[in-house]
Amino acid sequence: MEKKLSQLIKNIQILSIKNAEDDQTVSSLVYDSRAVKPGSLFFAWPGTHIHGNTYIAGAIEKGAVAVVYQDELPKEAVDAFEKAASNGKPVAAIQVESSRFVMAPISSAFYDNPSSKLGIIGVTGTEGKSSTVSFIWQLLRLAGKKAGFFSTVEYSLGGEALANPEHQTTPEAPIVQEKLYQMVQNGCEYAVVESSSHGLSEKLNRLGNVLFDVVAMMNVTHEHLEFHGTWEQYRFDKANLFRAIEKHNHVKLINGQEISIPSFGIVNLDDKSADYFAGVTTKQVFGYTTRGSSSVLSNVKQINIKNIESDISHVSFELDTLGKFTSPVAGAFNAYNITTAILAVAGILGINATDTKPMLEKLIGIKGRMTPIDCGQPFEVIVDYAHTPSSFETIFPPIRNRCKGKMFCLFGSGGERDTQKRPVQGAIASKWCDVVFLADEDPRGEVPEELLEDIAAGCVDENGKALRRGTVGNGELAENIENARLFIIPDRKKAIRECFKMAKKDDIILLLGKSHENSIIYKDYTMPYDEISEAKSALKEMGFSL
Repeated sequence: MEKKLSQLIKNIQILSIKNAEDDQTVSSLVYDSRAVKPGSLFFAWPGTHIHGNTYIAGAIEKGAVAVVYQDELPKEAVDAFEKAASNGKPVAAIQVESSRFVMAPISSAFYDNPSSKLGIIGVTGTEGKSSTVSFIWQLLRLAGKKAGFFSTVEYSLGGEALANPEHQTTPEAPIVQEKLYQMVQNGCEYAVVESSSHGLSEKLNRLGNVLFDVVAMMNVTHEHLEFHGTWEQYRFDKANLFRAIEKHNHVKLINGQEISIPSFGIVNLDDKSADYFAGVTTKQVFGYTTRGSSSVLSNVKQINIKNIESDISHVSFELDTLGKFTSPVAGAFNAYNITTAILAVAGILGINATDTKPMLEKLIGIKGRMTPIDCGQPFEVIVDYAHTPSSFETIFPPIRNRCKGKMFCLFGSGGERDTQKRPVQGAIASKWCDVVFLADEDPRGEVPEELLEDIAAGCVDENGKALRRGTVGNGELAENIENARLFIIPDRKKAIRECFKMAKKDDIILLLGKSHENSIIYKDYTMPYDEISEAKSALKEMGFSL
């Protein structure tokens, strides 16, 4: 693709602009200087440790034709602009207040505003987003519609789902707009977008200029305060998804045909923030509840979820007078996720909710969400992405209720992320599980042992006393394990094996937090890692194999 610079910057606020008289032709948008090539427009913005302005000179040397930047330029960058101009190849220098914010409108313009050519469904929430996005996408396809999506776990540009190789739910704006453009090029009618709080924050503006039509809020609990600062700001940023449906007329040009797309919201009324989200839009909002929760807002229509039944292979429930809905995915919590998918798809396609019943029987759960690992061992192993206090509270109780033996859990917490949740994770795990193993998740720049001790600080028994710790030596569990309930083993592979050694018939082991991810991030390196494969390898080493 190619666009003239003037086409890309006409709708952004510019503080200063130089060397743009030639109206340079831009052939790619880049925010990583290592990816710059001739014809690139390079976005320079402040990073966690280094300001992107440091890389401007290198970007110009590699052939960038324009640079969007903020703050003051270092001397090396000024010299590079002057050198390029003196050589007859001026590089446009565009100063803005926030170069990250303007990536969205510039990217949308570069890719011909792709969300104006798709019906867009957005899903936000602390938990349940990825599963719900997948269920919506599957139902759209089962209804005969061509659709794409992207989520934490997978993505599709119109074909089959592929694994998401990144540890990022919502990518940066250029990638968001490129994926939507590719969906349009592939003939998609609809796109389903997992919308993280980072993506919805105006600081990063990753989902800026995406024209959402249908939006859903699953829940809002304690998460990512290292970025948002306060829970109130976290909730405000997530609610930007609902504010977005007020900003356009929902008339889309889909496959060359002008279509008016239904616009509405969906909220979980059992979440205390439901009215907050529903209150930022004038659109119709459907609110579902398992507890008879209600809304004080006139734009909210209540739907009751009743008689939920679930086991390791299915979930079923009733929706008011619509009868029973059944799907072969595990977990009672999926009643929420599937109900959201039913409401979103029935509403945007203009069909009856009951029309989705035969489709639900074909739904497939996504990798790493309540995924059982069965190699013939006498104990149960389940892999799940649960990594927040609220997700722990969701998955632990029903598993505890059916556990005939001991219940084990193994997890960690992300480094350089919300630290307040760590002892809370420990407290919840200790409440429901007999034995807790703490192991690396993504320590990043933190010292792994210190991070895990933050979690251990919350690991107490019913009397408020610290759980008795067990130790590991010479590759074997030490003799003091008989009454031990807490083990800190940063090496996740080793922790899994030691946990498995302790398990007996009828016990249940929950491996949490890594799920679908393909690596563990440390300060100086990234280690390839697959939780499901690792669990299977550990069981095979113990002599179990189907």
